[in-house]
Amino acid sequence: MKMDLELLHSPAVGPAEEEEADMSDWNLPLAFMKKRHSEKIEGSKALAQSWRMKDRMKTVSVALVLCLNVGVDPPDVVKTSPCARLECWIDPLSMSPQKALETIGANLQKQYENWQPRARYKQSLDPTVDEVKKLCTSLRRNAKEERVLFHYNGHGVPRPTVNGEIWVFNKVAAINPNHPLAQMPLPPSMKNCIQLAACEALELLPMNPDLPADLFTSCLTTPIKIALRWFCMQKSAKLVPGVTLDLIEKIPGRLNDRRTPLGELNWIFTAITDTIAWNVLPRDLFQKLFRQDLLVASLFRNFLLAERIMRSYNCTPVSSPRLPPTYMHAMWQAWDLAVDICLSQLPTIIEEGTAFRHSPFFAEQLTAFQVWLTMGVENRNPPEQLPIVLQVLLSQVHRLRALDLLGRFLDLGPWAVSLALSVGIFPYVLKLLQSSARELRPLLVFIWAKILAVDSSCQADLVKDNGHKYFLSVLADPYMPVSILQSHIVPMAVFILAVIVTQLHHGTGEACLQGNLISICLEQLSDPHPLLRQWVAICLGRIWQNFDSARWCGVRDSAHEKLYSLLYAVRAVFALGTFVGNSAERTDHSTTIDHNVAMMLALLINDGSPVVRKELVVALSHLVVQYESNFCTVALQFMEEEKNYALPSPANTLEPGNLTPVRDSPAIPRLRSVNSYTNIRAATTVRNLNKSLQNLNLNEEGGPLAFSPGNLSTSSSASSTLGSPDNDEYLLSFETVDKMRRVSSYSSLNSLIGVSFNSVYTQIWRVLLHLAADPFPEVSDLAMKVLNSIAYKATMNARPQRILDSGSLTQSAPASPTSKGTAPPRTRFTFPPTALSPPLTSSLPSPPARAPPYTPTLGGQAPHSHQFPRTRKMFDKGPSGSEQAYMNANLSTGLCDWSAKYFAQPVMKIPEEHDVESQVRKEREWRFLRNTRVRRQSQLITQRGVTRLDDQIFINRNPGVPSVVKFHPFNPCIAVADKDSICFSSFCLWPPPLFPNPLAFLYLHSLLPVFLISLHPLDDGALRIWKNFADQRNPEMVTAWQGLSDMLPTTRGLARRVSIYLDRTKGQGGAGMVVDWEQETGLLMASGDVRVIRIWDTEREMKVQDIPTGADSCVTSLSCDSQRSLIAAGLGDGSVRIYDRRMGPNECRVMTYREHTSWVVKAHLQKQTDGNIISVSVDGDVRFFELRSPDSVNVLQTVKGLTALDIHPQANLFACGSMNQFIAVYNANGDVISNIKYYDGFMGQRIGAISCLAFHPYWPHLAVGSNDYYMSIYSAEKRLR
Repeated sequence: MKMDLELLHSPAVGPAEEEEADMSDWNLPLAFMKKRHSEKIEGSKALAQSWRMKDRMKTVSVALVLCLNVGVDPPDVVKTSPCARLECWIDPLSMSPQKALETIGANLQKQYENWQPRARYKQSLDPTVDEVKKLCTSLRRNAKEERVLFHYNGHGVPRPTVNGEIWVFNKVAAINPNHPLAQMPLPPSMKNCIQLAACEALELLPMNPDLPADLFTSCLTTPIKIALRWFCMQKSAKLVPGVTLDLIEKIPGRLNDRRTPLGELNWIFTAITDTIAWNVLPRDLFQKLFRQDLLVASLFRNFLLAERIMRSYNCTPVSSPRLPPTYMHAMWQAWDLAVDICLSQLPTIIEEGTAFRHSPFFAEQLTAFQVWLTMGVENRNPPEQLPIVLQVLLSQVHRLRALDLLGRFLDLGPWAVSLALSVGIFPYVLKLLQSSARELRPLLVFIWAKILAVDSSCQADLVKDNGHKYFLSVLADPYMPVSILQSHIVPMAVFILAVIVTQLHHGTGEACLQGNLISICLEQLSDPHPLLRQWVAICLGRIWQNFDSARWCGVRDSAHEKLYSLLYAVRAVFALGTFVGNSAERTDHSTTIDHNVAMMLALLINDGSPVVRKELVVALSHLVVQYESNFCTVALQFMEEEKNYALPSPANTLEPGNLTPVRDSPAIPRLRSVNSYTNIRAATTVRNLNKSLQNLNLNEEGGPLAFSPGNLSTSSSASSTLGSPDNDEYLLSFETVDKMRRVSSYSSLNSLIGVSFNSVYTQIWRVLLHLAADPFPEVSDLAMKVLNSIAYKATMNARPQRILDSGSLTQSAPASPTSKGTAPPRTRFTFPPTALSPPLTSSLPSPPARAPPYTPTLGGQAPHSHQFPRTRKMFDKGPSGSEQAYMNANLSTGLCDWSAKYFAQPVMKIPEEHDVESQVRKEREWRFLRNTRVRRQSQLITQRGVTRLDDQIFINRNPGVPSVVKFHPFNPCIAVADKDSICFSSFCLWPPPLFPNPLAFLYLHSLLPVFLISLHPLDDGALRIWKNFADQRNPEMVTAWQGLSDMLPTTRGLARRVSIYLDRTKGQGGAGMVVDWEQETGLLMASGDVRVIRIWDTEREMKVQDIPTGADSCVTSLSCDSQRSLIAAGLGDGSVRIYDRRMGPNECRVMTYREHTSWVVKAHLQKQTDGNIISVSVDGDVRFFELRSPDSVNVLQTVKGLTALDIHPQANLFACGSMNQFIAVYNANGDVISNIKYYDGFMGQRIGAISCLAFHPYWPHLAVGSNDYYMSIYSAEKRLR
């Protein structure tokens, strides 16, 4: 028998192997793989608004300076005969010189007025120096900060000098060579002026008699006319018979009527020149020239045509800023085709009156855009047709298709939205909101959702144009047109309204109320679409935030009561939090509602999702802000009682079977050097130590709930919005909260609960104390901010009047301490910040290099230290090296902004896990085939039968006594836990890596990267899920929650098991916390030192069931079977109980076996349909039970002094470890196949007392830990070297 370990690293398998693969494995649910687990809960980074022109300008004045001197040619230019004569399409020789000059000036003004009709035009015909100077000064002064266009035509004066000087006239001579305007100093406001010139310095303008003399002016002001004339002068025009220059003058239509031939050509020309500029120019230059000023944009579009035409006559138009060459761009061919199609129809239209056939240009460009969307790849250049899509929105014929394609483009991601905004799409889609066409509604909603998800500042434009009314009508429309985006349209409309009401203006809020926004949203709360419910709740929360009218509108509609149905949804918590956080004055009615909402929110204290608990803290903080004086009084009462309540020192001895915890120590724990893995701060960090206090209770679902906050002396750094006059900062220490919790015992507060609403503040304060000890660091950080803020105000402000009439918060004398009632001493660990990932170390302040002296607020002087001493008073100043976080008035989790990121990402794209070409899919396929191959090859070995299992293939010394060991199901790796750390060891790596703190753990595996469940070493009932746990650089806590809320304080390990065995009394000691994972259903079963088996649904992160054990002893072992919905539990009193979770709480216990007389070490439920129950006790008796039989069907007697046992899930083997320093491996018949007493390679050194052991899920490997710190792996064969 050989096991090829290389197969674990090779995804190559043949077709036959794929057919043999178990597809049920592929269909297993994935746990903790949602986006809330894989990414940080925060909004997108703010988009740099390069598309929005902050300095939008307007050309308000135009100076038309014409120096023509009609009838006299300049002395330095020799003109051909015939020569180009037309000026503004007027022949100056056809009339008197003065009339020609005036006619040309009037015609030029009309040509400019087609582009900017509202500008002020001033003509200066054959002017003198003083006239030009006066004109320029006057226009510049009147224009103020706006632009002035200066048009100069010098065809009647000499060419500019080599210095760039231009010529005008004087009063005496026709020509004044002594006054170059260019020599005048330019004022600062003109340094960034824009210039357009017809040719370069050494070039002459074309003199072709078929062209106008002012060819450049004609291109800038009459582009369609000159473009058609130039087209007819080309050789290609011969392909269009019957078209002449005279016929071109007769083209029907107007430039501004797109339904006519002339208007359509102008429309196409605008789209093509815009497209060329957008594809060639840098984005900032395109914005400046083509989006900042309408007249400048028109001139530069026409300048592109001038470059194309004039270059054909060896003239190079120039500009400042200089543009890259565009005359050879491929889009000019599309223009030629459009002109060709139009001119080919011209003879029949004019002569026969046939109807005009519209150009297919826009339809073809939309097709090209669709091809780009359909056939393109991820990393590619932007589509060059995007500006054309903008132009197509002007056409009713193509608008629907254009909007559909634009929506698909925006769905590609934020980069696509940025491109669309930069090209100028925004004013177009804003204008379309005025359309009443119902078929456009889904598309416009989709487009606006994409825009607002990327740039929420656009909501101001929507509010200004009353755009919210459009989306209110969408929500109120019961007959929304069906489209491929239908499932997202209504949620997107609600999202848009939620963004609009974020910065609520009074008029907008009233309009939303008049549009029945709140009632419409409340009707949608029961919708089956989760995305819609999510944004309905967010929209409700935002509209009544700081808007009292909306809040009372919600009260009238019982909005808060309807939200109770979604209480365990995080968005409902957000909505209820803003509901109670309204800043308007409070009446008795509103106060009653706030208190009811607060008590409903308190039920979420042990919710399975840290996102919900974070939002819960924020929601309660709103209540704290509204009733600040009441909470300050409660905090002051707690602090005074804590101050007067003397706590005895913790007992040094614990119950039998418990280890004495490590005392407080600032020393760094003993860590081993590692080569590829690292330390993960987990359960025993300063945040979460000593969480077994059981002094506070709160009713949850009718039962008592024990609170257990941990160390509260550390909080994440954040800028404080509150501060003392001397900028001092204050901090609640762990001891303070410890005493507060003990003082506020249930017996002393019971008389207050339900008597008056004053007790609500007490309850909420206790909830915040509990949340400050949350196992998820971000939750506890937020709660600490709230607690510290109120505590600071309570001590710094004048003492408010007490709201508790009892005179003292505690009326009964403190109970005498017992081992259960006394908090165990804390173990302090401080880890090097460089060894921890940022998410895990952000809350740990750096210790100061030197501790400066300080004067505490209360008490005597004491030096600073990184951790506060146990004798610390109520409000000593915090460490000088850290910033203390206080509650911000706008405390937020970023949940809404993070939720909005959903709409910024592709929603029509195939998910990566379903895309056969994606990296995620390929990795999952590789894991699937690897897992299948591992199971198949290991099955071949186990089917042959394992006759020996004593070949030692691995040995390593662990940092502590191993308590739990687990094999990675498919990689050659084991995880070993002791009371302080978890080590991850590869069979090929040496030495092993170290994972500090958690004690018990469980692998979650499937076709996803393996997660690790870690349990608190003090068994406080907290569950923490880690990923990248064996990665030195990036270990990460995925989630954490309180799996069991009423655990009894115990410790675990070999000493407990030995104590139990020696004592031989039923139920003595504690089992800590035991869990079992059901991969097929995603359920997690948890129990231990409690009287229930709690079932968690990891998909919904909710508790779904509590199964009463029906026993007075702890649960020591759990095993579940998803096919039969059965749970087998071994108990400390020796009983083995079977539960059917499909039945009710009173009927779910279907069988009880009481044949064991002592602690059950292991209860195993075989996964087969007819599988049996195997159980073993510390006495070593192994019993086999059939579900239908009340008695055992087989009994085997194994080793005495049993401390550990495991059963191989595939092979018929089980192994027993004894405190008598040996391991026995048995087959199903009870025959011993191996007895292991000595280590290999250590001169026959005897193994220590067995502390833990575990089989590999598939291979015949057995991992064994002993109390001499050694960890060994035994196999049925020698490991391949």
